Amino acid sequence: MFVANRAIANCMLQALFPPVDIYILDLLVIGLLLLMVTLGSGWIARLPLSYAIIYLIVGILLGPYGTKLVQIRPDAEFLERLAEFVVIVSVFSCGLKMNRPLNLWSWNITARLIGLLMPISIFAIAAVGHFILKMDWGPAILLGGILAPTDPVLASEVQMENMDDRDELRFGLTSEGGLNDALAFPFVYFGIHSLKDNNWENWFKEWVVVDLLWAIAAAIVMGIVVAKSVGWIDKRLQKFRPVDNLMEDFVALSTILLTYSFTEVVNGYGFLAVFVAGVVVQRTYEDSEKQKSRFEFTEQIEKLLEVATILILGTILRYAPMRDYAGQGILVAVLLLFAIRPLGIWISLLGRNFGPATSSLFGWFGIRGVGSLYYLSYAFGEGLKDTLGEQIAWITYIVIVISVLLHGISATPLMNWYERKIKKVENNEEVEANS
Repeated sequence: MFVANRAIANCMLQALFPPVDIYILDLLVIGLLLLMVTLGSGWIARLPLSYAIIYLIVGILLGPYGTKLVQIRPDAEFLERLAEFVVIVSVFSCGLKMNRPLNLWSWNITARLIGLLMPISIFAIAAVGHFILKMDWGPAILLGGILAPTDPVLASEVQMENMDDRDELRFGLTSEGGLNDALAFPFVYFGIHSLKDNNWENWFKEWVVVDLLWAIAAAIVMGIVVAKSVGWIDKRLQKFRPVDNLMEDFVALSTILLTYSFTEVVNGYGFLAVFVAGVVVQRTYEDSEKQKSRFEFTEQIEKLLEVATILILGTILRYAPMRDYAGQGILVAVLLLFAIRPLGIWISLLGRNFGPATSSLFGWFGIRGVGSLYYLSYAFGEGLKDTLGEQIAWITYIVIVISVLLHGISATPLMNWYERKIKKVENNEEVEANS
């Protein structure tokens, strides 16, 4: 009798509370996460804790070592497309912040960070991969191309805060993040070519002409042409009938998508083209309120996509391979963050009158993140596989996790210290040196 009653009770409970679809639980957790980080943003901003760390920890807790709510491990193509979209929105946002005149002196710091620091970083990482990790030169350069770009998505704490920000440190880090996610691509292609054919003579000339010269030139031209065309059409049509206010910000999103797709069609670098388009758009509209609105719109999209990407990164981390490649990953991370970038910054900034504190901050704030995830996923789609693929993948994941943790903890206190003490002192010294 008791058993029968318990069976009836269980049936009634299942009827009243049927098993919840795992997808619904995922939405519930993500909704709660967004609510907590949004309502708690005032407190989080004061803590030595970045949003990326929170998303990463939540992702791990939702994965196989936590509640197991997220059990699907995304394939390389899905991760590539997600990271790709995050990066193109982010580099466009970086372009919108570029408020300097278009001359070499105004962009001197950017030229140094891209023209000197990035190649130094790529070849130093490649040297570590070849001489210490015993990779062939091709895969080692591929690893360097994947890990060299600093991330424009996760580095919001150290980037320009708005379009009126004139700080040289923030400008340098923002422009570097916007450009090196695009300009690392030739080196990634170099590594991919070498995976397919070890004889460099068979493809080196084609790499120089197509992947280096043409792709960069096409990106710059397409970024200018598409952005100016969209701006021209926008202005002409609005003379006849204004766009609905609720829809107007989507012009920015359409500019991103059109620029990226047209550039990829002509075999150019879409990331670079979108950054250039952002710079052009920043100079196209005279209405400051319209500029501000579109800038805020792209930033909101970027932050929402950041949640998804870092959550997914947390769910795909696995104990066994991270343990197996921990030594290699930690070695690369330590050398990259504490030796390669600081030394590369010292070389790149020779001749500039930055104080030691600002130079040190340039050297420290080189966070790795979504851009590296994209290049890694892209390489998997182009033939990276087997043991070499596992090695490069887990080294990349480990470096990203270490970078997210270290930079996420240090960014807020260091930038507060910089704004409060160092910036004012060094600006006064620079004025005295130039007078």
